[in-house]
Amino acid sequence: MAVSLAAVAPGLAASDPVEARYAEPTTRYPHGVLGDDVENAALEVVRADGRVLRLRWPDTIVFEDTAPRLADLDGDGKAEVIVVESHERQGARLAVYGIFGDVLALRAATPFIGTRFRWLAVVGAGDLDGDGVAEIAYVDRPHLAKTLRIWRYAADGATVTLAPVGALPGVTNHRIGEVDIAGGLRDCGAGPEMIVASADWRRVLALTFDGSDITQRDLGAHAGRGSFATALECGDLPD
Repeated sequence: MAVSLAAVAPGLAASDPVEARYAEPTTRYPHGVLGDDVENAALEVVRADGRVLRLRWPDTIVFEDTAPRLADLDGDGKAEVIVVESHERQGARLAVYGIFGDVLALRAATPFIGTRFRWLAVVGAGDLDGDGVAEIAYVDRPHLAKTLRIWRYAADGATVTLAPVGALPGVTNHRIGEVDIAGGLRDCGAGPEMIVASADWRRVLALTFDGSDITQRDLGAHAGRGSFATALECGDLPD
């Protein structure tokens, strides 16, 4: 299933955000997966000239995430903003925003998971298979489904297609109550690798994507967040 969204008026050029943050804490979605019942109702993006744009969701949706992520997904030299949003009845989705003129606009989003209090944890974004087009990776329901999903982000003017291109069960990057997300992306000289944990949290894994298949490699034993820090720095882990 590909999700397309034409969210901006033709002819409006994107402006480069330099910072993004969540704002307006709220307890209206008491999932508590990130350690407490407080999520955020608004997204703020700081422009290069210091001006701040704010997007505020109505009561049905919150931002359920550790922090927004900035990444140039379409290769135009200007960053998009990657977030996780949760709906009061349908759970989480991945969403991408961009600045156009003075508007913070939704560029594309995955479908909501479909059930309240079901979440996803972002791994990272970049050209994972070396084809010149960016992908975004996340773990779908890291406490339940424990499935890595990869979506390809392709922009054609004002229209963006976000399409699923890969999935791998048996991995995770978060446990209920943790305030951060484990792992992320690294490049140790052979291309991008996604660093996650095995589903039972015993092993640290490096995943690669070739455009169709996801391959996993065991890096060593998991012994806390330090294991992920070592892996992300291309260090060796004990077996």
